[in-house]
Amino acid sequence: MEYRNVSGLDVSQLCLGTMMFGTRVDERTSFDILDRFVDAGGTFLDTANCYQFWEGDGQGHESEELLGRWLHSRGLASGAGREKVVVATKVGARPITGPGRGDFPENREGLSAEIIRGQIEVSLRRLGLDHVDLYYSHHEDRSVPLEETVRAFGEIVQAGKAKALGVSNEPAWRVERARQIATHTGLPSYTVVQQRHTYLQPKPGFHDEFMPVLGEELLDYVRSEPDLTLVAYSPLLSGAYSGRSDKPIPPPYAHPASAGRLAALKDVATELGATPNQVVLAWMLASTPSILPLFSASSVTQLEESLGALELKLSEEQLTRLDQS
Repeated sequence: MEYRNVSGLDVSQLCLGTMMFGTRVDERTSFDILDRFVDAGGTFLDTANCYQFWEGDGQGHESEELLGRWLHSRGLASGAGREKVVVATKVGARPITGPGRGDFPENREGLSAEIIRGQIEVSLRRLGLDHVDLYYSHHEDRSVPLEETVRAFGEIVQAGKAKALGVSNEPAWRVERARQIATHTGLPSYTVVQQRHTYLQPKPGFHDEFMPVLGEELLDYVRSEPDLTLVAYSPLLSGAYSGRSDKPIPPPYAHPASAGRLAALKDVATELGATPNQVVLAWMLASTPSILPLFSASSVTQLEESLGALELKLSEEQLTRLDQS
């Protein structure tokens, strides 16, 4: 496993998403996956204060709480062990409890100073930590002045409750404006951008305001800012690259232009004796800028497949073929 320095944090080049842990993935399996990831050199773990409220009778605290139990049981919650993992969580997308819960995302908690200050304390209690390494703004909230949000996040770092800040699901202009506000006020600001991104490209004109796909404008912005790191969530489209009939290509990517890219992906995978999933992750790491994939696994077998991507070396010709298909 190779590592990258992100705002003073040494993070593994693969980030393990724990969204399904504690709901769709039971505790024993979750612990096995986490143990194997760390054994393989993985350090970067991702959760949120809302995972997974939409799954069955989920309440939104299951992932953080399970991760906290694992950290404590493995001696990684404090002392020397705490430095062996990089824990990221998020705020802003948890539904407001009560009768309006079914109106998500309109009734999400948002990014007021009160919410940010209160929810970091709740997340730390669930995780059993005195600080998180990376604290994300989960979804944009235009009902709150950006200055208020930036100040609240900056104060979290100044108070020692987070080491670095990230932003997810926001357009490039909002990320740039937030960073400018932080610079002018002398506050810490976002150094990590997490956005939905995969090898297939969505159909022309596709737009999802709540979970936007990485676009060229944001990609170009990250290229121009050396202190920014890009993390891509949903890189494997929930197993759609496997070709299984029960894992169809999601509608935004199910259009005629995807056929050529899928064919190129399959060809390169065959040439390398790899799976399409592994090629997608290797392609992402070899992109410019290099993108850190945030993948998930519901079994150790799935985890092993993703770890296998680290052994792949894509040639310039293969990269060009993948990019131009």
